[in-house]
Amino acid sequence: MRNMMRISLLCLTSLAFTVSDIQAQSSQQPTKVFPLDSLDGLQTVNTKAEIVRYRGRKALHLSPPPSPEQDHGSMLALMVGSDFKDGTIEVDVAGLPMTALDPTARGFVGVAFHAQDHGMRIENIYLRPTNGRADDQLRRNHTVQYESFPDFPWNRLREESPGVYESYVDVEPGAWTKMKIEIAGTKARLYVNGAAEPCLIVNDLKLGEVRGQIGLWAFIATDAYFSNLKITQTI
Repeated sequence: MRNMMRISLLCLTSLAFTVSDIQAQSSQQPTKVFPLDSLDGLQTVNTKAEIVRYRGRKALHLSPPPSPEQDHGSMLALMVGSDFKDGTIEVDVAGLPMTALDPTARGFVGVAFHAQDHGMRIENIYLRPTNGRADDQLRRNHTVQYESFPDFPWNRLREESPGVYESYVDVEPGAWTKMKIEIAGTKARLYVNGAAEPCLIVNDLKLGEVRGQIGLWAFIATDAYFSNLKITQTI
């Protein structure tokens, strides 16, 4: 009888530790979901932001403002109060090029993180949707891009480290595309449309191990749409 009581006590103790461990892990990974059906909590930089209906859902739409800063080149909607270092960022994006503004536009759309100084310093991973199904293989190889403002723009990275910070993935202009970015220390991995393997691996994020805001990013000559933002932080 005493042995059975001891076994029961051990089982209950083990269960208590298991529940405690699960709760601890859960508390270390707070998740926040933003449907992006409102402009509340957004701080815009060099863009016109509005909520529209696009391909069957409400979405945040970023487009060039009446007098865009062409030299800046980026449109940003920063998440007010976000303070992100490590974790996972998931969002649905769609990008269409505005060739009337820039004949070389590709519909660049993506995610900024570790943003500081009102977006003057950021890490950025984005898609060039029109490259995904181009007939030119070299263009396809430039479908996904990592860059870091202001010191490591895409053209510097491409010149100094060809093929290291960009890659191919199958995407379609204007279609909803799911991006998932995992960040840990100075490493980042991008997964697209639920793929089990990343299509881009960055092993040396240029801003280092820093904290900053999360933002929704697009090139100035882009009709960009965003929905279903989900942020999971690893504390």
